[in-house]
Amino acid sequence: MSPLWTYFWPVFALGIALGLVGGMIGFRIKRRWIWALAVLLAIGGAALWHDPIGAADRFTRSVEATARDSLVSYEMTQVTARLHKAPLTRRLMLSGQADDFQRSELVQILGEVPGVSGATWSQSGGMPLLLEAAIVAVVGFLAGLILAYVITLRRRYNAQWRW
Repeated sequence: MSPLWTYFWPVFALGIALGLVGGMIGFRIKRRWIWALAVLLAIGGAALWHDPIGAADRFTRSVEATARDSLVSYEMTQVTARLHKAPLTRRLMLSGQADDFQRSELVQILGEVPGVSGATWSQSGGMPLLLEAAIVAVVGFLAGLILAYVITLRRRYNAQWRW
C-alpha cells in the first residue's frame, strides 16, 4: 500500500466527517460560522495527525526504507536518499558519489518511489507535507459539506409532503 494512502486517507476522512457534521448543523440553524469552526478543526486534526500522532514519522520511515532498498538493489550503496526536512516534504534529496549517467538515472528511478514527488541532488525542497495534509483536509471538508447540503436539500424537499 502506498505511503500516501496511509498518510492522507485518515485526514481526508476526518475532513469529510467534520464537513458533514458542520454542514448539517450550519444548514439547519443557518449559522455560517460553524463552517469556519469545522474547517479549523479539520486543519487542526491534520496537524495533529502529522506530528503528535506520528504519521509523518511513519511516512518518512516507509519512503526512506523503500528508497534505500532501491539503491541496494541497483548496487548504489554509496548514495543515500533522504526526504527533505525542515519542513518535511515529499522530495528525496540524494547525496553520495555517482557519475553523470548514474545521477540522472537515479533521479528518474527514485522519483518513482511511492510517496515521493521527485528526487534531486540539490538541497531544494518542495511543498511541505503538513500543507498538503491541510489541503486534503479542506478538500474532504468540502466533500462533506456537499453531502450535508444534499441531505439537507432532500430533507427540505420531502418536508412539503405531509399527508
